[in-house]
Amino acid sequence: MNIINELAKEFNLKVSQVEATVGLIDDGNTIPFIARYRKEVTGSLDDTILRDLDERLKYLRNLEARKAEVSSLIEAQGKLTPEITEALEKAQILTEVEDIYRPFKPKKKTRASVAREKGLEPLAQLLMEQRASYDKPIMELCAEYICTNEKDEKLSVLTAEDALNGAKDIIAEEISDNAEYRKAIRALTHDNGTIVSKKAKEEDSVYSSYYDYNESIKKIPGHRVLAINRGEKEEFLKVDVQISPELIINYLNKQIITNQNSPAKEHIEATIVDSYDRLIKASVEREIRTALFDEASEGAIKLFSDNLKHLLMGAPLKGKTVLGYDPGYRTGCKLAVVDKTGKYIDWDVIYPTKPREDIEGSTKKVERLIKKYGVDVVAIGNGTASKESEIFIAGVLKGMGNPNVKYIMVSEAGASVYSASKLGAEEFPDFDVTQRSAISIARRLQDPLAELVKIDPKSIGVGQYQHDMKPARLDEALGGVVEDCVNSIGVDVNTASYSLLSYISGINTASAKNIVKYREENGEFTKREQLLKVPKIGAKAYQQCAGFLRVPDSKEILDNTGVHPESYDSAKALLAKFDYTLESVGTGLKNIRQQCNKYGTKKLADELGIGEPTLLDIIGELEKPGRDVRDSLPQPILRDDVLGMEDLTEGMIMTGTVRNVIDFGAFVDIGVHQDGLVHVSEISEKYIKHPSEALSVGDIVTVKIKGVDLNKKRISLTMKI
Repeated sequence: MNIINELAKEFNLKVSQVEATVGLIDDGNTIPFIARYRKEVTGSLDDTILRDLDERLKYLRNLEARKAEVSSLIEAQGKLTPEITEALEKAQILTEVEDIYRPFKPKKKTRASVAREKGLEPLAQLLMEQRASYDKPIMELCAEYICTNEKDEKLSVLTAEDALNGAKDIIAEEISDNAEYRKAIRALTHDNGTIVSKKAKEEDSVYSSYYDYNESIKKIPGHRVLAINRGEKEEFLKVDVQISPELIINYLNKQIITNQNSPAKEHIEATIVDSYDRLIKASVEREIRTALFDEASEGAIKLFSDNLKHLLMGAPLKGKTVLGYDPGYRTGCKLAVVDKTGKYIDWDVIYPTKPREDIEGSTKKVERLIKKYGVDVVAIGNGTASKESEIFIAGVLKGMGNPNVKYIMVSEAGASVYSASKLGAEEFPDFDVTQRSAISIARRLQDPLAELVKIDPKSIGVGQYQHDMKPARLDEALGGVVEDCVNSIGVDVNTASYSLLSYISGINTASAKNIVKYREENGEFTKREQLLKVPKIGAKAYQQCAGFLRVPDSKEILDNTGVHPESYDSAKALLAKFDYTLESVGTGLKNIRQQCNKYGTKKLADELGIGEPTLLDIIGELEKPGRDVRDSLPQPILRDDVLGMEDLTEGMIMTGTVRNVIDFGAFVDIGVHQDGLVHVSEISEKYIKHPSEALSVGDIVTVKIKGVDLNKKRISLTMKI
C-alpha cells in the first residue's frame, strides 16, 4: 500500500484507481489492452500514463526489494538499529539506500581496514570524542599504540605518527561512508558545481564548441550532457566537475567539529580535507555525472519515442501504385513496383548516374514500368545519389507529359538494415539487399507503420544520441511506442506480416509466426474465434489480442471493428435498442450517437451491463467499422519539380515536412535533399521551452528561408512568417 499511495500522489490519481490499475498489470494484462478495454477500471487512463505508471511501479518495487535486502544484510552483521531502519524507510532513491549500506558493505583492503587491523580504532574514537583536554598530549596518546607485529610486519605501528595517520584514515573512511554527508555533498555539488570540458587533442572535430566550455550543473540541458559525454568517449574532450572545495569542507566542518577548543580539532580538520579529496570528491562527481547522463538519457528516450510515434502514425498513401527507387552509383539504381495493396509485382535496374550515365536507356525502363502498371507515385530514397536521381525522375515525368504521376523523397533510414535482415531474406529470398530496399522504400510510403515495424527502431533516424543510451532501456521504451501505435490502429489478421502481428497485444514472435503459418495451411481467417485454434494462443492471449485483430471478410461484421468479442452481445443489444440491424453498421447509423445521447449514455450503459466509456467506444466503432485513425492526417507532399540548395534565396516561403525534432530545434524537409533547421527560437512568436511543444515528426509546415550556407550545406529556416 505504501507504493500504491506513492503512485497515487505522484500521478495525482485516486488510491483506488491506482490499486485497480496495478491489479490489472499484475494479472498479466498488456498496456494496450488495459488502455482500450478496461477504461472503467482505470478511469480512462491512456497508454502513455499507463506506461509511465508501470515503469514507476517497477522502480518503486525494486527500491523496496533493495531496502529489504540491505536491511537483512546489515541485520546479519548484528548492526541493524532503529535509526538505520528509519533511514531505509525514508530513502526515496536507490542511491540513498546504497549510501546507507556503504559502511556495512564488504570492502577490499583499504588504508582504514589496515589501520583497524593494527588496533587503531580506539585511538580514532578517542580523537572523535573531541574532548576539551586529554590526559596527555595527542602525540603521547598516539605513542601508546606503537607495537611490533612479528607475524605480519605490515601491521606494525612503528611511530606515533604512524598511529595518528592510521586513526585519521579510519575517521576519513567513516566520514566518507556517512549517508547523510554524501547526500548533502551531492546536493551542494549539483547546485553549485560546474561541468568543464577541454580539448583532449589538437584536432578539429564536431566537438570543437566544447574545447573550452563550462556550464552550471543544474542548468546544463540534456543534449549538451550527451554531446560532452560522447566527445569524452571518443577522446576529443577531457571533462571535469568543478566546485569550490571550501564549500564542501565548511559544510563537513560544521557537521563534524563539535569542540573548537579540542586539541584534536586540527587533526580532524585535516582528516576532513583528506576524506573529501581522497575518498568523496571523485565518487560523488561520478554519481553526479551518472545522474546527469541518466536524466539526459530519459529525456532523449522520451523525445525519440515521441518522434517515433509520430513517424509510425504518419498518413498512409492508400490506393496508389508505387515505384520504389533506391538510388546508387556504380551498382545502379534499383527499381521495384508494388501494387495498391503493397504486393511486389516487378523490378528493374537502371544506370542514370555516374559512372555510366545511361539516361536514354534508364528513361525507357522507367517509362515502361510506369505505363505497364499505372504507377501513381515514384518514391525515391534520400540516400547516396538521391539528388541526381530526383533530377532524373523529374525529367522523365516531365517528358512523359503525365501530370498525374508525381514523385516524393522518402527517408530510407533503416532500409538497408531491413534488407540485410533475416526477415528481409524470408520475405524476398531470391532478391539481393538493394532490391529489397527498393520494395521497402515503396511500401513505407504506402503504409509507414506496417513497413517500419520490420526495422529496429534505433535505425529509423528520428532520435538524438540513441546509440549512447542503455540498450535495454531504449528497446523497452521504443518497443512500447511501436506496440501502442500498432494496437491503436489494429491490423488485418489475413494480410499482416508476422513482424507486425508480433506487436499486437498478447502476441509474441512465436505466436505471430503461428498465425501466418495457420493461414498459409488453412486459408484466410473467416472469423476471430479461429485464433483460438492457433498454437500458443490460449484464452488469455485471445482476450488480449482479439480486439486489435481485424477480419474484414468475416460474416460477423463486428470482427472488423475494434469492438472486443466480450462486448458483442452489448453491441448487438445496443443496435436492437434503436431498431438497427448488423447490416446497417457503418452505413445506416448516422443518428445512433444522437439517439444514445438523448436516451442518456449512463442509463443506457447500465442497462447494457457495460461502462459508459466502453459504450462510447462501441458507438464509435459501429459508426465507422475498420476505420484508420491516420486517414485524417495531412497527406505526404508529392512533387513534380526539382529544387536545389542553389535555388534557395533568403525570404523564400516554402512548405515542408518535419523529419526530426530534437532538443534545440527541428529539421524540415523542404524538397532540396538537405533538411533545413528551424531553431527552437524560430518556431513560434511566443516563448516555448522545447520544440516538441509546437512540432511533431510528420507535421506539414510553412517555413521561410533565413539563410543558406552552400559550403557547409546548412539551411536555416524560420516559422516566424
